[in-house]
Amino acid sequence: MSDLNHFLMVYRFGLAEINTKLDILAEELAHHGTGNPIEHIRPRLKTPASISAKARRIGCPLTYTDLRQRIRDIAGMRVVCGFVSDVYTVAEMLTRQPDVQLVLTKDYIQNPKPNGYRSLHLLVEIPVFMSDRMVSVPVEVQLRTVAMDFWASLEHKIYYKHSPQVPARLRDELTAAANDAARLDERMELLHREIHGGPPPVRPSAGHSSAR
Repeated sequence: MSDLNHFLMVYRFGLAEINTKLDILAEELAHHGTGNPIEHIRPRLKTPASISAKARRIGCPLTYTDLRQRIRDIAGMRVVCGFVSDVYTVAEMLTRQPDVQLVLTKDYIQNPKPNGYRSLHLLVEIPVFMSDRMVSVPVEVQLRTVAMDFWASLEHKIYYKHSPQVPARLRDELTAAANDAARLDERMELLHREIHGGPPPVRPSAGHSSAR
């Protein structure tokens, strides 16, 4: 248990570093009067049971070295923004910081999953300075709008209730609801631009982009 707590400790520190950076960005933008693009932030650390289940699923040996190398989403941060443009703005501001290395981008906003899921996933590495060493900690940052987060939350609850098999009719309804949420985001974005103006959203360009 002591070894496990030590293993997870650096991931907690990585989450704290990313959380601080996002808090600073949000407060600075609010101070400048440009508005806070972040509605709320939710850090998440996988439980030992969740780590073990994923390791078995991907065939990863249960050693700390293998877990560290092959499971890259032990630490996760969900960032919920008001508008789609805010998602890309926050992503660009975070990843342009010199101590944040963008490893991988998965843009499920531009390329939604078949079930309608939309979100921008960034795998970043952040340095954590311990008493005797520096550790580069991977953190998966998921950025989405309020509408995307609302849909994803309810989709998870519906799937949990009907696990392991969700009726085809419900799957179709969930996909339709995701498309409705996307249209709502588009309408709100247009209204926001008509009232406030502003440049088009900037997509993060560093790292490797893919969708699965």
